[in-house]
Amino acid sequence: MSSSLLSVQHVWKQYGAYTALHNVSLEVPQASIFGLLGPNGAGKTSLIRILNQITAPDKGQVLWKGQPLNPDLGMQVGYLPEERGLYKKMEVGEQALYLARLKGLSREEALRRLKFWFEKFEMQGWWKKKLEDLSKGMQQKVQFVTTVVHEPELLILDEPFSGFDPINAHLIKEELLRLKTQGTTILLSTHNMSSVEELCSHIALLNKSRKLLEGSVADIRRKHANNEWEIMFKGSLLAFTNAHWGGFKLVHHRPEGEATLARISLTDGFSLNALLQHVLQEVEVVGLREYVPTMNEVFIQQVSGQDVVPEGNFTE
Repeated sequence: MSSSLLSVQHVWKQYGAYTALHNVSLEVPQASIFGLLGPNGAGKTSLIRILNQITAPDKGQVLWKGQPLNPDLGMQVGYLPEERGLYKKMEVGEQALYLARLKGLSREEALRRLKFWFEKFEMQGWWKKKLEDLSKGMQQKVQFVTTVVHEPELLILDEPFSGFDPINAHLIKEELLRLKTQGTTILLSTHNMSSVEELCSHIALLNKSRKLLEGSVADIRRKHANNEWEIMFKGSLLAFTNAHWGGFKLVHHRPEGEATLARISLTDGFSLNALLQHVLQEVEVVGLREYVPTMNEVFIQQVSGQDVVPEGNFTE
């Protein structure tokens, strides 16, 4: 793992009798896209407010490159809150320039950078428009530009894809990946697990103020694998299940065109090779892969304790 940009160490936060964060520790590697996950009320917003120095922890500390947070670091952070905060009566260009100047850019440098972003996102004709005259998705693009225009070292994005159509959501995802390759560290808070798998190298999962999981997405998915396999076959499902009834448990099955996709769990002491020797006598196997749960399945299982029936196609 690369060195950490942020190190959250044993952080607690109380609001009266309510505990928002309970002894939370995590490490955000530099130049990574780090997913901060959890259901509503898990503590994500409280942690984000601490990272932005809006509030302070009651106990514990947050380090930036090994040093305590200080107010000057605000210029190194770009924050896109879930509740958007632009001024609806203000012209887009005037507002974008104002916010860029607040982040320490000169007027000339701010105009140069905004010109780059407005051209990149095809927003040139919006400069004199009032924000309230734009669609929600267009407003989101303006807010994103004002968040990244000062080229912050850390981007904190809270549900950044809400309000975007698939084309603009893809555009923003491409920009986040580009920024990451240029060295930006991105903290992404989202309920969209498909975006987590597309973008994030590492995640932390919070629930009821506590951290449940932390690590790389690949490692977490692998650790939750449970000797289950998906087999695509042509032939009788009854013949398939009877081929060796004591060797596996049929977890789920569904038709896939002319074939059947079966997810099976091997019993202790029964190998995949032994299973194939039996089923190949009864059906034609056309596909095989180990079943590794998605982040959505890991999320639901960890938060609610329920297993999830997978959806989608055989091929990943």
